[in-house]
Amino acid sequence: MADIRIDFAGIKSPNPYWLASAPPTNTGYQVQRAFEAGWGGAVWKTLGEPILNVTSRFGASHFNGQRVAGFNNIELISDRPLEENLKEIYETKKLYPDRVIIASLMVEPEREKWHEIVKRVQDVGVDGFELNLGCPHGMSERGMGAAVGQHPDLVERTTMYAKEAAEVPVITKLTPNITDITATAKAAARGGADAISLINTINSLIGVDLDTWNTVPNVNGKGAHGGYCGPAVKPIALNMVGECARNPEVNIPISGIGGISTWQDTVEFMLMGAGGVQVCTAAMHHGFRIIEDLTEGLENYLDEKGIDALSDIIGKSVEKYTDWSNLDLNHKVVARINNDVCINCNKCHIACEDTSHQCIDMLTDKDGNAILRVREEDCVGCNLCSIVCPVEGAIDMIDLTPTEPPMSWNDRQAAIHMLEKR
Repeated sequence: MADIRIDFAGIKSPNPYWLASAPPTNTGYQVQRAFEAGWGGAVWKTLGEPILNVTSRFGASHFNGQRVAGFNNIELISDRPLEENLKEIYETKKLYPDRVIIASLMVEPEREKWHEIVKRVQDVGVDGFELNLGCPHGMSERGMGAAVGQHPDLVERTTMYAKEAAEVPVITKLTPNITDITATAKAAARGGADAISLINTINSLIGVDLDTWNTVPNVNGKGAHGGYCGPAVKPIALNMVGECARNPEVNIPISGIGGISTWQDTVEFMLMGAGGVQVCTAAMHHGFRIIEDLTEGLENYLDEKGIDALSDIIGKSVEKYTDWSNLDLNHKVVARINNDVCINCNKCHIACEDTSHQCIDMLTDKDGNAILRVREEDCVGCNLCSIVCPVEGAIDMIDLTPTEPPMSWNDRQAAIHMLEKR
């Protein structure tokens, strides 16, 4: 059986799956249930000055019959006294010494306040800290969370404050509500972070009730923007993880967060540079027992690939991720329809005719049967037909044999520049 243990920034975990800082890690009871089920670690719900939460707090986006394609919350950090949380962290770590407990922290960006909370919390035996610089609602209006995480100078300074007092690794959690995630990732690295985690939730409004005209969720008829997560945010998170992983000025471990629901998601995040992953929405949707499918699926995948250790796949796809200007302009892909599989629903023809390049013809074969055929000389290989096709294997995207050497936009501009100099 493949080894799925990880060593993340010096923190050893029996598997890569940690519960993210969120409602599932609000109490010792919950974290202990998770550890009993098999989770490798938990990032305790964010500690700071206890706050007052509102009701209702959650909303979800359902799509095409799938429940919770996206999830929204307006919940804040822990509303329980710090002493109560610390007591439960201490007890939980004693019961499960081989599992990881990371304390998520949030206070104002002041050196004394960070020193104070770091020293108090690390005394109960946490394995590391996660600095919550990403919460986009409620706390940000108070000068914390994303209000700090959107400013590289504050990210660097806050990370430095925590590192000055910490005796365990410090992970800086980044907000996605920013133009360039690498700007704050680099700032965290400059501040001495042992690792970064991303992404935190995305600013969102889940919807509006068409009968009452209230926002979803609403509190006594009024709503506010919240944090969006769940499967719908995975592509955004995966891109941001990849951007940080390929940036040489970041160069610290990454804890991947955002829409991770399956072992396949885990593999994708780790191939794009994550050294471990955090899960929230999937656990809230299905319960802690999903860890069995996550770990078993991951082990089976590695075994089938002949890979001995999970660590061997970290970052293996990063070198394949680049800027558009480095892509080969001479590479040619075309669609081919397998009419022995095609059910003639014509979705590909409609999509191509109305919204793409009008290169799929509706024909009749020698037996009088309706068939579809791609005019390959007009096909641009956009993939739209294969995306909308409801039948697996009915449309293949084929790489054509190159007729010209590879040439990127950068290569082309360089060649033009050389010609102009002559």
